[in-house]
Amino acid sequence: MHSLVVGIGAGLVSALLFGVVITGSPLAMMLSFVAPLPIFIASLGWQHRSGLVAALAGGIAIAAALNATAGLAFALGWAMPAWWLAYLALLGQPAAGGSMEWYPLGRLVVWMAGTSALITLLGIVALGGGSHEAYRTNVQQAFEAFLRSAAPPPPGGQLPGGDALGVVVQALPFFFALNFVFVLAVNLWLAAKTVQISGRLPRPWPSIPATAMPRIVAGLLVAAVAAGFLGGFVGALGLASSGALLAAFALQGLAFLHDTSRQRPARGFMLGGVYALVLLMSSVVLPLLAILGLADVALSLRSRFGPAPPGPRNPPT
Repeated sequence: MHSLVVGIGAGLVSALLFGVVITGSPLAMMLSFVAPLPIFIASLGWQHRSGLVAALAGGIAIAAALNATAGLAFALGWAMPAWWLAYLALLGQPAAGGSMEWYPLGRLVVWMAGTSALITLLGIVALGGGSHEAYRTNVQQAFEAFLRSAAPPPPGGQLPGGDALGVVVQALPFFFALNFVFVLAVNLWLAAKTVQISGRLPRPWPSIPATAMPRIVAGLLVAAVAAGFLGGFVGALGLASSGALLAAFALQGLAFLHDTSRQRPARGFMLGGVYALVLLMSSVVLPLLAILGLADVALSLRSRFGPAPPGPRNPPT
């Protein structure tokens, strides 16, 4: 009963954070990014059933306050990914010696990327009503309307950068999926840390720097990039998967830096500088981190820097 109440409360809070985006203010946009957080907390601290209740309650609340389409978008785009990732994070099986072997963080990152790509594709299909051309037309018209309202063109003139606008529309799946991976990762970390502090986290805190994705993910990135050159929904899925995997490899690159810099001089200064550069020059630093993460996965780059200091590590992926 307690988990049911927690789930309903978490779902309503999540729906409120999601719904404020209609005001259009910058603060509302920022709050919408943490809309999955209450569902993550409910799922991690009160079992995954509480997260399912939260997803259902939030979807119903959004549908009642706005419309059924918005409720479905909340449930599929925000609530269910949060529930699913929390469910995977708490998967475990008995190991030798009576200990538990928990779901590896590397595979969890891969699921973040896959979930982000799938949600992006579902959004594209919904916006186009099942037609990729209709999606492109609708999005381009929305961008043009925004540009006209922000800076009206001269009488009889054309909007500047028409070709560039087409490129932006084409690349939207890539950037949306990339950002969604980071949104899910930050929300999951915040939720897990909150639940751990409260003493309700069933899983011991893992060694995040030891995160290692399976080597096969490097091949998936190659396939995604190749699919991105195709047209239609296949190309959109390829672009979304490329962006999501780029984010996943960037996270892997950060884990590599954290792991290999242990017990090294000026470690805090170096890592602080990396995060500052990520915030200030993300378009340059994130690809570099992704290349580092890709090398770590494909070439076992981490092993060349010597063994890491003793400490808990993830089970092999």
